[in-house]
Amino acid sequence: MPAFELGGMTLGLREGVMGLIALVAAYMLFVLLRMLLLRNRPVVSEKIVPQAPEAVSAALLPEMAPAEVDDDWAKASEELAGDALRSGLEQELAQMRDEVDAIRGELAGLRADMQQELAHLRASQTVSPIYGDAMQMAVSGYDPAAIAERCGIARAEAELVVALAKSQEH
Repeated sequence: MPAFELGGMTLGLREGVMGLIALVAAYMLFVLLRMLLLRNRPVVSEKIVPQAPEAVSAALLPEMAPAEVDDDWAKASEELAGDALRSGLEQELAQMRDEVDAIRGELAGLRADMQQELAHLRASQTVSPIYGDAMQMAVSGYDPAAIAERCGIARAEAELVVALAKSQEH
């Protein structure tokens, strides 16, 4: 193990780690003390009141008492806060409506897909297994010639399958 010799003392890895732990502990103590000092500091009032000289405020508003001026400023700031909150809520509501419309569109697409799959399942359940593929093709909208060619059945049989598929849709 590497060791460092300083003034007759041998410092190894273990002592170095212990020193780092001591430094971290001292730093944490320092931060905690700073936090306690900040906690004990008096809180500045959050109410915003304009600081105008007495003469100017008396000249501008001679009929109002200073308490009434403070009340007017408080009412005005409350109205502004209410307006900001209202506009924020309106924007959020508009965004949520847009999202709901998008979800409704997706749901309508999924519903159409599900109905198409259901039609395929019904078609395959009501037909003999030999004509299952032909029936699915007929439900999908293929013409009798294509069905006869792909499924290896006669054109007359394909026409019957297409007629059966159309009768089940209505």
